[in-house]
Amino acid sequence: MPASIPLDLTALRQARTRIADAVIRSVQWHNDPLSEELGLALQLKLENLQRTGSFKIRGATHKIDRLLATRRPPGVVAASAGNHAQGVARAAMLAGLRAVVVMPTNAPLTKIQACRKLGADIRLHGENLEQAADEARRVAAADGLAFLHPYDDWDVIAGQASCGLEMLEDAPDLTLAIVPLGGGGLISGIALALKLQNPAIRVIGVQTEAVAPYRRFLADGTLEEVPPGAHTIADGIKVKRPGELTRQVIARHVDEIVTVDDNAIAEAIVTLLERTRTIGEGAGVVGLAALMQRKITLGANERAVCVISGGNVDMPLVGRSIDYGLASSGRLMSVAVTIGDAPGQLMRLIRNVAELGMNIRHVEHRRGELHVPVGMTEVILQMETRDFDHQRELLAHLSGEGLAVRNLLGL
Repeated sequence: MPASIPLDLTALRQARTRIADAVIRSVQWHNDPLSEELGLALQLKLENLQRTGSFKIRGATHKIDRLLATRRPPGVVAASAGNHAQGVARAAMLAGLRAVVVMPTNAPLTKIQACRKLGADIRLHGENLEQAADEARRVAAADGLAFLHPYDDWDVIAGQASCGLEMLEDAPDLTLAIVPLGGGGLISGIALALKLQNPAIRVIGVQTEAVAPYRRFLADGTLEEVPPGAHTIADGIKVKRPGELTRQVIARHVDEIVTVDDNAIAEAIVTLLERTRTIGEGAGVVGLAALMQRKITLGANERAVCVISGGNVDMPLVGRSIDYGLASSGRLMSVAVTIGDAPGQLMRLIRNVAELGMNIRHVEHRRGELHVPVGMTEVILQMETRDFDHQRELLAHLSGEGLAVRNLLGL
């Protein structure tokens, strides 16, 4: 192994021992119906059930442990959209250190409140993680605090590797690991933990389509520039500035990088909730989204572990994501139907819907608008459906009844 990667298997195992009391061995969960649907033996590594709700506590705890082994700084400072912040806040609290966390001004409220409850001094600065990180470095220099990078640090990477060690112990016949990819700390640690024991294991990183600087990296070493204002519901991996150290590991030990869009991510949030009764944040479920979208080529008798890296998500976003995921998978439909503005017409429409086995969630009337003829009314129906075929059945049925109907969500 090149000298530029100073972590061997012994170092990774030592890191795991150091953080054992601060983290839990997260569940590696198997679901037969999901495995059958996706065409492989699949286990989900549920880091969303980790302390602080994500894998980040592993690396943060190990970094602080290594700091205390050489010196005791007056405190630590970190920049984070939320998960690294919570990991640092908890690790610092356990170590009796002051913690300052700089978060982007648009950081999820849930994550801000969680950090405050852990005793961290929260500073909101900048519109993205990169601007927050610049401010955190300024605070570190001004106050003499130790800056804790969220991913580009060998001690952090070694801490994250404990997740990979657990994965292989719980699935010794593992052939494929699917890992969310933002800055690269998690996938670097997991890739080292797996490849140093079994180089044949494939490691695949998954980024969000909107923020994918690593998209072409394995092909030609190019880091793709992220457009200004790029938006994704996977805020935890919305990293525009990949690490220098993580690039070394990814180039050597990651086999493939794929991307998924927000539509697929929302569907994966719904699937995880239905199948495991646990919440995954957007960044946490991108690997599952990639499997569901058939973005990953599967070999014969593939045995995979997909990391669900976090579950810290704002509750309003959960509701919106569920509706978005239901709509994109054909289980939620909105139509506009023009009917006569006369008694009994609405009842007739609702009866047609009921006869097809659909449940109406919301009804809205529109009268007096320019696109609605005089003497008519437009009815907006939001309904729960089985799938897209079920939706097509409704559209065909209403058209057959002579009604003007528009699908508002599209097929």
